[in-house]
Amino acid sequence: MVINLGTQNSIVNQFMVELRDSGIQKDSMRFRKNLERIGAIFAYEISKQLDYKQTEVQTPLGVAQVPQLAAQPVIASILRAGLPMHEGFLSVFDKAENAFITACRQYEKDGRTFHISFDSISGPSTEGKTLILVDPMQASGASMVLAYQALLKKGTPAHTHIVSLISSREGLDYLQRNVANQPVTIWTAAIDEELTVKSYIVPGLGDAGDLCYGEKE
Repeated sequence: MVINLGTQNSIVNQFMVELRDSGIQKDSMRFRKNLERIGAIFAYEISKQLDYKQTEVQTPLGVAQVPQLAAQPVIASILRAGLPMHEGFLSVFDKAENAFITACRQYEKDGRTFHISFDSISGPSTEGKTLILVDPMQASGASMVLAYQALLKKGTPAHTHIVSLISSREGLDYLQRNVANQPVTIWTAAIDEELTVKSYIVPGLGDAGDLCYGEKE
């Protein structure tokens, strides 16, 4: 299942305008804050699909019956661009367990061909849990698939929610093929049709990591 929040009447689209705008995105603090706010909205939407249990809560005047999360999810993000959205998820799932993955593109001498370099993963067991995997940009889809497969080595989740701010059509198709028949829901806020030969999304928004934290060498 693919859920595109960008097709709904939602404040998400206002934040998306600011994230894509080449003038506004020069304000790195606002760029990070918009990613964080969208992360919180994704978290709220995903929360509607989780399991709940009835809980008694003692108030000053009596006892209230309130549904409460049956179990906390594991939030996993691909560094470094995933950090602001990760914070947005944590603002909603404040008791969640956390995992962090380091993966990056390694370009060949031609400057166009690349492979995804997976360095490390730090996090808890995912066995039988709800896993939320976050990366703002899903271009080729390769890093998301690699991260998902690495997390499976820590246990088989009961369900996985894969979240991207912007997905290319090609990357989305690649991801769907590689998680077929798995209990996975894919979330995005926009699907862009074009992917360049260097696997940059067009119109996209540029390099999310650089816009958040400055250009890297």
